[in-house]
Amino acid sequence: MENSKHSDGYIVRDPGLQRNILAVLITGGIMASVDSTIVILAFPDMVKSLGSNFASMIWVILSYMLVVALLTTQLGRLGDIYGRGKMFNLGFLGFTIGSALCGAAPDVIFLIASRVVQGVGGALMQANTGAIIADTFPPEKRGRVYGLNGIGWSTGSVLGIILGGVITTFLGWRYIFYINLPIGAIALYLGYRYLKDETHARTSIDWRGMIALGAILLLFSYGAMDTVISGITSFNVGLMVLALLLIPVFILIEKRVKFPTIDIAEFRNRYLASSMFSNFFFSLGFLAVSFMVIMYLQGVRGLSPLNASLLLVPSYVILAISAPQMGKLGDRIGHSIVATAGLLVMVLGVAVYATIGAATPLYFIIIGSMITGVGASMYFPSNNTAIMNNVRQEFRGSASGLMRTIGNVGAMCSFVVALAIASNSIPREEAFQIFLGTSNLSGDISTVFVTGLHAALITSAVMLFIAAVLSHARGKERAL
Repeated sequence: MENSKHSDGYIVRDPGLQRNILAVLITGGIMASVDSTIVILAFPDMVKSLGSNFASMIWVILSYMLVVALLTTQLGRLGDIYGRGKMFNLGFLGFTIGSALCGAAPDVIFLIASRVVQGVGGALMQANTGAIIADTFPPEKRGRVYGLNGIGWSTGSVLGIILGGVITTFLGWRYIFYINLPIGAIALYLGYRYLKDETHARTSIDWRGMIALGAILLLFSYGAMDTVISGITSFNVGLMVLALLLIPVFILIEKRVKFPTIDIAEFRNRYLASSMFSNFFFSLGFLAVSFMVIMYLQGVRGLSPLNASLLLVPSYVILAISAPQMGKLGDRIGHSIVATAGLLVMVLGVAVYATIGAATPLYFIIIGSMITGVGASMYFPSNNTAIMNNVRQEFRGSASGLMRTIGNVGAMCSFVVALAIASNSIPREEAFQIFLGTSNLSGDISTVFVTGLHAALITSAVMLFIAAVLSHARGKERAL
């Protein structure tokens, strides 16, 4: 069947071609999400092999998150200008090259720089995935397709958890990056064969806004991480204050440029603004939960990083199985309803986690993991569809990138907050050793740590509840 343009703006394609395109996108999701969990499990070996320490090695994670948070909106705009398929494939190439460099890293500085290369590739893929789906599938099918695409991310996270310990133990940490090379080669071939570009938009890159946003994120994250590592000092407080003072400057820049990094005017649309901010608070609350539960399992219960992570696998499995059906449910009864209900289910799951103590049966963790998995499977496809259905076809790349940027900023802040809480409830060095999987707690210090985790988990539940309120506040379902 010939491709033709629908009134909504999507390209009507042959079903076989649609399946091939989705397969490429899912492969990209698997590739990127594997490294999000596999790196954490390899931390102890990387620190030992490279002769590094926690303070330096933490930037192996944060550098990737910073780059992705900063670039997703602008790289989505590149997709609007030059073609989303081209930019997605370029992201695959960059991520694959970055993976090869990470595996060959002779020291931690080279590894961090290589993670930046990976981050650019990951941002290109993330920024254009949602728009390619919206270009390829009609509105009534997008919820299910976003759910199917979510399988890539959840499957990759599971593979990262399982393969991280196995590969690090039997082959060495460098192979957690080398595993991306054959995947990337196959995906590049398929991407260049099936991803074609039919639409382009007149837009441009907002260099000043991107630099200002980058300065804000870098200053704040560096200041916050220095607070975690060194305690509160005039230096790190000054960095964070400077970051906050730059926010009005950034907003002023965005109001004056024709194609801003974050279009302030778009947030006058209550439906879109509520969806985007709901995404931010979801990310702010959710990433910290998994990290804190793993800290508890390692530090209080004495489990290895691999065994601790395996208890969270049910969440990812349920997400992979349920997301397509939940997306289809959103297509039928309304995505706002399903997304809001999903967030409330996640609040319940976090509440289960908040009951854990020093001797709580481990099946409580599995129950909490299953509940949060159900909630996430409801939220992800429905909120993504609600956003993409609410923007014009020619700006879907920008909207997809903005959605990822806001979510990634929330995720980065969540990670920093989790570290700050963990390191302030007990001596910092002890917390760092727990994170590296080389120490566990006992006696009174274990009780103190659990009390701190309860406060942090309740905070996460509040963030998720705020996300639910914003999701509900978007009002009546609409589509352009």
